[in-house]
Amino acid sequence: MTEGRPLPASRGCRDAPVLKERGQREVFCGLTGIVWLHRKMPDAFFLVVGSRTCAHLLQAAAGVMIFAEPRFGTAILEEKDLAGMADAHEELDREVARLLSRRPDIRRLFLVGSCPSEVIRLDLARAAERLSRRHAPHVAVVNFSGSGIETTFTEGEDACLAAMVPGLPPAEGRELLLVGALPDVVEDQALRLLSGLGIGPVRVLPARRADGAPGVGPQTVYALTQPFLGATAAALDRRGARRIAAPFPFGEEGTTLWLRAIAAEFGVSDETFARVTDAPRARARKAVAAAAATLRGRSVFFLPDSQLEIPLARFLVRECGMEAVEVGSPYIHADLAGPDLDLLPAGPVISEGQDVDRQLDRVRAARPDLTVCGLGLANPLEAEGLTTKWAIELVFTPIHLYDQAGDLAQLFARPLRRRNLLRLEAAE
Repeated sequence: MTEGRPLPASRGCRDAPVLKERGQREVFCGLTGIVWLHRKMPDAFFLVVGSRTCAHLLQAAAGVMIFAEPRFGTAILEEKDLAGMADAHEELDREVARLLSRRPDIRRLFLVGSCPSEVIRLDLARAAERLSRRHAPHVAVVNFSGSGIETTFTEGEDACLAAMVPGLPPAEGRELLLVGALPDVVEDQALRLLSGLGIGPVRVLPARRADGAPGVGPQTVYALTQPFLGATAAALDRRGARRIAAPFPFGEEGTTLWLRAIAAEFGVSDETFARVTDAPRARARKAVAAAAATLRGRSVFFLPDSQLEIPLARFLVRECGMEAVEVGSPYIHADLAGPDLDLLPAGPVISEGQDVDRQLDRVRAARPDLTVCGLGLANPLEAEGLTTKWAIELVFTPIHLYDQAGDLAQLFARPLRRRNLLRLEAAE
């Protein structure tokens, strides 16, 4: 069987009314994205221009020990900076010079804006241009915002990649660009599958090394691996690249349809597609089925957190037999999420944005079997007898493509099995 599941007769949830929520929010800020981006780019350094609170957040989120040599740090804004009593640009230049003299391995330096630096309107774009000229060609300096004032935490990666696009070299030939930071093992799997299909050359954004930065031009076609990369997609479009529309590669179905869309773009035959994908598809279906026995018939409620909610709901409903009560996302990029919304059967409430109190009221009224939410909401809901899944774990865990499909399903099945065991123990 080489064909993906047929699209539903209706347009699924693409045309469903979207409940717009605007109120109190409960999310991490975009600085959190540095935790996985700094591992993806070993010759890069992320210098947050912010407060001691920013530094404490990153240290806690990354679990960096005191004797470690991480690839991120914080240029602390002191009271005199915030009060305008010191020239913050001079201090920043001095800190960057000290950093680069101590760390000659750095090839890419990201100046990351934060809430404090944006409140005092510190022009990091101008600082990045000045420092790039000063330290070229050894180091390229780029700036982006990791502020959490109006964003959710995955937008830190989006802002970072979008900031890199204008500096990418031009490309004339036809190339496929994979866009999104994946764990190295998952990225290698994607490259092997595409190589087996005869598709190439394939480049990746972000590249692991500065000297491997991809080119972009009118012959570039790109496939997103993450649904939260709206700004990056827009930046690539402005460079003349063209996006391949597809569901995101979560689960057997999503991975197959994502690969099939790329294969169709490059004229890959059905026979070649079957030869390359049949075996991993079968393994993925078997692995998902092991967890689906726990998930089938259970209800799930997604509170907005990571922007992964729509494709993950599609996976749980279509491949694991769950019933989605509500699928909330901080932001919905209609063009990017459209193929997954087409596949998601009509029924759940689709909501965008956050109003914590109102959403918690709906969770309590629905009493879903599983609530996917942020860390700050999980413990209170557990105390009320609801079973929860930490949304942030879905960002830090390898969950893309065939080989991770079973692991993805198990991430949702595990809380339900834990709850069943606790109830059995309580009954004894």
